[in-house]
Amino acid sequence: MQRHRKVSIAPVAAALAVALGVIGSSQSQVAGGSATAAQQWRTPWGHPNLEGTWSSDDVRGIPLQRPEELGTRAEQTDEEFAERQKGNDAQVARLREGGTAFLAERGVRTFRQTSLVVDPANGRIPPLTAEGQKRTDETQARRRSRPSSWEDRSLYDRCLTRGPIGSILPVIYGNGLEIHQTPNDVVIRYEMIHETRIIPIDDPRPRLGESIKMYMGDARGHFEGDTLVVETQNLIGKTAIGNNGNGPPLTPSARLVERFTRVADDQIDYSVTVTDPETYTAPFTIAFPITPQPDYQVLPYECHEGNRALANILSAARAEDRAIAEARAKGLPEPKFNTDDGPIFAPARE
Repeated sequence: MQRHRKVSIAPVAAALAVALGVIGSSQSQVAGGSATAAQQWRTPWGHPNLEGTWSSDDVRGIPLQRPEELGTRAEQTDEEFAERQKGNDAQVARLREGGTAFLAERGVRTFRQTSLVVDPANGRIPPLTAEGQKRTDETQARRRSRPSSWEDRSLYDRCLTRGPIGSILPVIYGNGLEIHQTPNDVVIRYEMIHETRIIPIDDPRPRLGESIKMYMGDARGHFEGDTLVVETQNLIGKTAIGNNGNGPPLTPSARLVERFTRVADDQIDYSVTVTDPETYTAPFTIAFPITPQPDYQVLPYECHEGNRALANILSAARAEDRAIAEARAKGLPEPKFNTDDGPIFAPARE
């Protein structure tokens, strides 16, 4: 998949602002810091101000789940923190030396969380239900075998979506998002796969009927004090909680409750509570800060336009089919192919 990071997004952002009816900048930047924090973080119409370009780059390197040996300890010791930073620095150096510097994108701040999961107290995602485990096993089996069609690959592979949570969890690059606000909506535009959520605020209209499912779900927002609370339902049942939306697939009965709280000029505290009794045996909460990065822009992400991966995967799978059929026709042993790490379509090592 091709990624283009040097194309100006200014015209797109301007068009988005006009389309949303933004009547003026809601960034209350006051010279000399003379305004109070409350004034600084308020839109002209009085809502908490969440606007800006944000990123989860600062929490790259923090695992989703806490290592079991750390128990309920939520923060690293000085020694553990230094070791993590050492490992991060070494990885960045290797990537830059190898010419893949874009994979070395990391934030400028550091946080000592031992995991992104904060509840339950052990920082671990609760076990799957029996049905959730069955669906997960079936999904993984399809992904790790020779694909019969594009539907055997993930939504991320197909450039469709990463789902509402997969779109904000930190991954190897493309962790930016923009937040825009109007009196009636909050709009979140994610960098990777160019997904955009329009979240109505205090919308009196009824939610969508249960028969209507969407990749990003039906999101409704309201403010509780200084916190934006977003409740999402009506998910299509194919997205998941994990890197790039991969992992145990959620069911359409899943409910997500996200919270965004501006706590500093350069920080929003984000959390999401996941409830899906058909997949997980208990709810759980993920929480981490999102922050701005120097000169960061959310640029166009030409995923479909440059995605030859899917065509190559499927054409290679059909080449395998032909090789197996020819071997059978000649009475020869069937060729072996390596699928240990997904469809690689190369001869397996003996």
